[in-house]
Amino acid sequence: MILPFAKLGTLALKTICKPIAKRIKKEAGRHPQFRHAIINFAQANHRFRTKLQRHIYGHAIDAAIRPLNEEKAVQAAADLLGELFVFTVAGTAVILEVQRSSKSEARKEALRKQELETLRQRDEDLAKQIEMLKYKLDEIEQVAKQQGLVLKFRKPHSNEAGKASESGVLI
Repeated sequence: MILPFAKLGTLALKTICKPIAKRIKKEAGRHPQFRHAIINFAQANHRFRTKLQRHIYGHAIDAAIRPLNEEKAVQAAADLLGELFVFTVAGTAVILEVQRSSKSEARKEALRKQELETLRQRDEDLAKQIEMLKYKLDEIEQVAKQQGLVLKFRKPHSNEAGKASESGVLI
């Protein structure tokens, strides 16, 4: 029941993140110190991508790389920041969902172990009761024998395996 609401909440969170990411992009170009920092970041990212592409395609790596103009650098960094924000929120939502799911599985496993332990304890109690009843039956037969009575409480019956077993039938 909670799973559809969790998935719906995750989807809503992702949807809300997109306008926030756009706002981050818009504000990134306005503040002078932040603008300078993201321009430097965008230029470094541009150099890295260009070198990587040149290496992949087998071109000369040590050739001069022209820097991006200021507006393109701001736009590239703002786009990267917006996507990074959306990715971070989505990743966090996935991590939280996995944690919730693992806690749920742990609770189910604990319940299964508790039920199994209850069944084991019940089996032990029943085995003790059977042993006590056998002991009492033996005592009754001994007392009857001492008084000269012929009582036979056990009569062979075939069980599922086809072997003779004793049951409490009075003859």
